[in-house]
Amino acid sequence: MSDLTNYAKSRALDDPEFADGLETGYRAFKVGVLLRRARERSGLTQQEVAQRLDTQKSAISRIENRAGDIRLSTLERYATAIGWNLSLELRPGK
Repeated sequence: MSDLTNYAKSRALDDPEFADGLETGYRAFKVGVLLRRARERSGLTQQEVAQRLDTQKSAISRIENRAGDIRLSTLERYATAIGWNLSLELRPGK
């Protein structure tokens, strides 16, 4: 099982509100986790990313915790700020 799956299951057990929205919010949650992990792998804090983007730490926290409505342009800026490249992929549905 992936780290992401383990984390989601563990948090769902501890947080009933999180569990209620898990299915509908899973994609947004996954994006947020990917962003946080990329930032951490870059060795940056939320405060450092906020400074690079000329914003507040709370804005970075919101991006990482509620990425469902994030704009593509924001994702691109975030990726650049942490020294990563953004890559999108489209695949045929099931």
